[in-house]
Amino acid sequence: MDEKIDNEETKQMSSFMNTSWEWIKSILIAVALVVIIRSFLFTPTVVSGQSMEPSFFNSDKLIVNKILYTIREPERGEVVIFKANQEQDFIKRVIALPGETVEVKGDEVFVNGERLDEPYIKEEIEKAKQNGGSYNNLDFPEAIVPEGTVFVMGDNRPNSQDSRRIGFVSYEQVIGRADLVIWPLQDLGIVSHEVGELQ
Repeated sequence: MDEKIDNEETKQMSSFMNTSWEWIKSILIAVALVVIIRSFLFTPTVVSGQSMEPSFFNSDKLIVNKILYTIREPERGEVVIFKANQEQDFIKRVIALPGETVEVKGDEVFVNGERLDEPYIKEEIEKAKQNGGSYNNLDFPEAIVPEGTVFVMGDNRPNSQDSRRIGFVSYEQVIGRADLVIWPLQDLGIVSHEVGELQ
C-alpha cells in the first residue's frame, strides 16, 4: 500500500517537474526571441521633438525596421532613424543619395538640378505662402552627396537639426527605417515613405 502511494507521488512529482520545465523552456525561448527581434530586427522608438511635424509629433511611438538596411541602402523619401551623436538618435527623411547634387533654396529642394516634389509638406508650404512668407528658413548651397552618405531633412523645415546644419549622414549612423506608428492609436498604421518626384 505504501509502495503504491510512493509511486503515485513520484509520478505526480515527475509530471509537475516536466510541466514546469516545459514552461521554463517556453519562457526562455520567448525572452530570447524578444532580445533577438529588438536587437537585430525591429525595435520600438519614441519621437522626441517637433522636427518631423506634420508627419510625426512629439511622443509618437514607432516601430523601426533595423534589418532593412543590411539588405539594401536607404532610398529617397524614406524616414530613417540615425545616431546623431553618443546620446541622441534623430529621425529625418532621406532627400538625396550618394553622388547626387543637392541644393535648398527657400521652399524648393533641387536634386541634380531638378526640383523635388514633396507632397508630405505641400500643405505647410501653402499655409506659409498664404501668410506672406516661406516655410523653410535655412538654405543649403549646392553640394554633392559623398559616397556612403545621405542628405536628410526634417519635414518641419523651420525647426529641424538636419543635414543643412549637421552635414551628411553616413550609412554607419543609420539605425533603421520607421515602418509603423503604434501610438497614438488613432494614427496606428504603416509609415508612408512617399518618394518625391524630380521635376
